[in-house]
Order: sequence, then structure tokens, then C-alpha cells
Amino acid sequence: MSKKVLICDDSGIARKQLARVLPKEWDAQVEFATNGQEALEHIQSNEVDVLFLDLNMPVMDGYQTLEALQSVANAPQVLVVSGDIQTKALERVKALGALDFLKKPVDQDVLEKALEDYNLFGDGANSQGLVLESSAADDFSLSQCLQEVSNVAMGRAASVLADMLNVFVKLPVPKVNILEVSELQMALTYGAMNTGRCSAVTQGFVGAGIAMEALLIFSDSSFPEMAKLLNVTEDIDHNLEVELQMDISSVLIGPFIKALGDQLNIDFSYSHPVVLGQHIKVADLINVKRAQWKRTLAVEIVYEVDNYQISCDLMLLFTEDSLPVLEDLLSYLVEDD
Repeated sequence: MSKKVLICDDSGIARKQLARVLPKEWDAQVEFATNGQEALEHIQSNEVDVLFLDLNMPVMDGYQTLEALQSVANAPQVLVVSGDIQTKALERVKALGALDFLKKPVDQDVLEKALEDYNLFGDGANSQGLVLESSAADDFSLSQCLQEVSNVAMGRAASVLADMLNVFVKLPVPKVNILEVSELQMALTYGAMNTGRCSAVTQGFVGAGIAMEALLIFSDSSFPEMAKLLNVTEDIDHNLEVELQMDISSVLIGPFIKALGDQLNIDFSYSHPVVLGQHIKVADLINVKRAQWKRTLAVEIVYEVDNYQISCDLMLLFTEDSLPVLEDLLSYLVEDD
């Protein structure tokens, strides 16, 4: 009997990637949902045997979807597919009833083994093979492709921080936009750093025709909680603030760029991180490099630590000359086999 399969992910790129590695001989009919709410509505009105579920989504995320499925009769078997590879994320989804956790991008052999282990292939009798009931993807922009690889890189960086400090890092959907410098200031002002003063660390990266700057901005209100988290008991002075910034920056920026480079097949060279400013307004922070940034492709990720008042804004700022190179390197995400 044919399996009814639903792939739920807000990223069209991710839906296409997953559909591409499903076994072609699997007797399954595959449909798609773009968030948890859409998936639930589909499940409540249609038979679904297997749900592939992302975690970081707007409207209703994967955790909320798993919770809601606990009260749904004949709920499907759930395989979580996510770039958030924190140990606590795995523990949470298992506690909420997921069969397994597969990290993005999904390896075809790993996926097939999971289907076999959980007896999700079916009996194969009168198999028609894999059938995609609706389009997994249409046309994609550079921003959509960059958002998906940033999502995977974000998960890798958060996992390092989470393991080091034994915390859970709450992850957003990355934002990708081409911005003028004035728009960048507005994005930061109305983002995580919209109150009070902030401090920032910056670091440059280059490789294979791509040049970018990583900018990690901390709200000044985060410093006491950062010290608490790192078991620092002495008074927080200027030197200690710089040390805290550098420690957190090395954990979040380094693994992120490494994971990004792995997906693009690039080994990035980098400059030493430097403090861009301390205890200043966002407008003043932007003014420090206004002449250099001008127009940029920006990736923004706001990291928050669960149960701590810690929030930091990671901005990747690509030069305008990097866009054609990025577009070419990311084209593999949407190429058909």
C-alpha cells in the first residue's frame, strides 16, 4: 500500500533537497507544507503516514507542531529534519514523540536507513514508485539559497555554544536582504538591538572570490548574564567585557563560517577579530564603517539563550562583488538530477 508522505519546511530549497534524496523506488505519494499550521490542517483532513518536519519555521514551528500532534487521532510517524543539531533539540523532539532526528542537508544513505529501521517503506506490493503530488520547488533567488545554507551553518554554531555551556540556544529563521547602509542601520535598530546601547566584534573573511564581514553585536544588558553563564564572579570591567565578547564571538562566528564554507566548498581566510565599538548606539556603530559598507547583501541571525537574558545579533555582510560568485556556487541547491 502506498505511503502518504508530507514534507513540512518553510524553505522551498529544503523541500526540494529532501524530495530529491527520497528513494525513487519508495511506493509513496509526497505532498508539501510550508509551516506547522499548514501541516496540521493537511493531516486533519487527509491521511498522512510519514511527516518530515523542520524545526525553525514561522507561524508554527516544529516543536509546536509535535505538541499539537499529540492530540491528533491517527497522527503520522514523524522524522524531524533540521539544521538545529543541538543535543537538547534532539532530546526535545524525541520527548515530543518524533521517531528520529536527521540533520540537514540529509544524506541519502542515512535517510534510507531510517526508513528501513522504522519500517516505513511498506510492503512494496504493486509499487508505482515515488510520486510527487505537487511541486517541491519553483524558481529560487540567491536570497532563498543563501538563507538555507545559513540556516544549516546557524545550527552548527549554536550546537557548539550549547555543548560548551550546557544551554539551549533559541534559533530564528535567518533573514537575507540586499541593503543600503541606511537600511542596515534600520534593520539593526528595529531588530534585537532596538533598545539601549550595544557593543560589537567584527571579523573579515575572504575566499574563492567572496568577501564578507561578520559583525556580532551584543546588547549591553547581556554582559551580566554572559558572565553568569561563563561562571565569572569578578566585577565586570572593560577588559573583562572584551574577553567575554571575544569568547562568545569565537564560538558563534568560527563554526558558522566553517559550516558555510563546507557547504560552498570554500576554505575562508580570515583576519583577527577586533572590537568595533563598546557601549554605543547602533547608529554610531554603523557610522564607524559607513564608507566601506554602502550596499551589501546581509544575513541576519538573532541568537537567544534559553533561560538567560542574552541576545546577540550576527550579521554577515557580503560585498556587492561577491553576489555573482555566490549565485554560481549556490546553484547546486536547485539543480535537477
